[in-house]
Parts: sequence; C-alpha cells; structure tokens
Amino acid sequence: MKNFEYLAPRTLREAVRLLAEKGEEARVLAGGTDLIVQMRNRRRQPERVVDVKQIPDLNQITYTARKGLRIGAAVPCHQIYRDAEVVARYPGLVDAAIIIGGIQIQGRASLGGNLCNSSPSGDTIPALIAYGAVAEIAGPQGPREVAVEDFCTAPGQNVLRPGELLVALRLPTPDKHTGAHYLRFIPRNEMDIAVVGTGACVELAKRGKEFKAARIALAAVAPTPLFARQASEMLAGQPVSAEAIAEAAEAAKAIARPITDMRGTAEFRLHLVGVLTRRALQGAVKRARGEFVANAVQENGHIH
Repeated sequence: MKNFEYLAPRTLREAVRLLAEKGEEARVLAGGTDLIVQMRNRRRQPERVVDVKQIPDLNQITYTARKGLRIGAAVPCHQIYRDAEVVARYPGLVDAAIIIGGIQIQGRASLGGNLCNSSPSGDTIPALIAYGAVAEIAGPQGPREVAVEDFCTAPGQNVLRPGELLVALRLPTPDKHTGAHYLRFIPRNEMDIAVVGTGACVELAKRGKEFKAARIALAAVAPTPLFARQASEMLAGQPVSAEAIAEAAEAAKAIARPITDMRGTAEFRLHLVGVLTRRALQGAVKRARGEFVANAVQENGHIH
C-alpha cells in the first residue's frame, strides 16, 4: 500500500471539494471493507482518501409514509436490519443486509459502499433494484439522481464522475399489499460471494390473487446486476400462480449472461436463475399476503 492523504470532512460541500481537487486519484471511505482490501492488494492506489463518516447526511436513516425510506450512503448494515421501520416495511432489504460478510463486516460495510463497489455479485444491489431505489449523488456540478438499475456500468465501474459521491439511497413507500424477498446461492452457509442472487418485489391485487406489479433483479450473471424488466412486466395482471411465476423465471433466464469461473459453470448459474427467481417471487408473494418468510439469519438460527 502506497502513502496517501487521509481527510475527514464534516460537510457534504467540503467532501465534494476534496474529491474534485484530486479527481480520479481520490476515493471515498465509508466502511472501507472493500477499499482497504483493494488498496492493500494494489488494485486501487488513491492519492487521497476522503472519510465521509463524519457527515450527518450520509449517516442517517429516515422514513416517512409520504417520502419513503432514505438511507445514507455510509450507514452500516447492522443499523439497517436493526431499524424497526426497515424490518417492517422493507424485509427484502433486510434479507440482503444481513448476509454481507459476518457480523464484524456488517458493523462497517454499507449499502452505499456495496453499490459503489459495483461488483456484479453485490448482494444489496438486486434488493435495491427490486424496490425501485434511486441513488442521490452530489458533485461539483450539483446534485443528481440515478435509478439503481442504471448505476453500475461494468465490473467495478459506475456512473459516478470525478469529484462525485453517493449521498443516499431512496426507496419509495411500499403499498399495502407489497412484499419483497432476496435470495442467493453460495457454496457455504455464510460469508461467501453469490454464485447467483435474485431479488423480487411484488404488489398484489384482488385480495392477493393477482399480480398488480413486479420487479425482478439478478446478480452474478452478467457484467453488472440486472433489472429483468420484461420478466417483471409480464407478471402485471396475471393471476398469482405457479405457471405465471415459472414463465417470469424463464424470461429472467433469457437476459442472464453468466460466465464459468471457480464458483460455478455458466450452465449451473443459468439453472439457478430460474430456481431462485421462482423462490424469490414465491417469498415476495407470501410477504405481500402477510405470511411469515424467514430470512437467512433466522433460518440459520443466528439473530444479530
């Protein structure tokens, strides 16, 4: 690791200025669980590291029925799954937050950092896409917003320009009959990278017997996490049935572009897309109907 300048601004304006001064040679430090490893491995060698944990706007969770949920980019995962409003209204997000590494990592890692790391297998990204999350960005040219499904552009790359940083993630208020679920397949029980991940969010109508709307997202099957738009849209107006869910799963498989690597073959990953999409949709439907669906921590008997 080469020498670098460490700065910890207390305002968003100051952080933008410090980042803009160095451009591509500056990096934001939120939790640091990715950045520090990358610096030690010399994958990234910034001249300046800007620690944003002292900036209030990046470290708060707020929820109102009118505006929905807003999560600061530096809020650690453990605060997300311990927040009563998040647990009650956004269980699909909890599914993802509680499987980011182990409890030590969850004390530091953030949803914002997971998104900005822009790994194709990032666990929180499909959950955010499924909920229709929007990224709030600040930079030298002022604020802007980007839908999370459009945020990642390539492995490890995203839409952030030099001098810009992610401020917060904003999720709309779920309607009454809405449910979401995130699932992944990994070789071990915990602390591993997803072979495939799938997030789904559904809104039901007609007393839970019909899909009003749906959003399906995939991880680890393309250079970036994917929003399965066609698979999502084809569920609208369909009865909640095994047949409709199976058809959507097949449509999700059609957009997957998996590779073969040490964690699995492309063929195996494609099969998993179908399996996990069906299960994520089934879990989302159950939650929309008010039925209990255990998350990964509850299933393993480890409640943090």
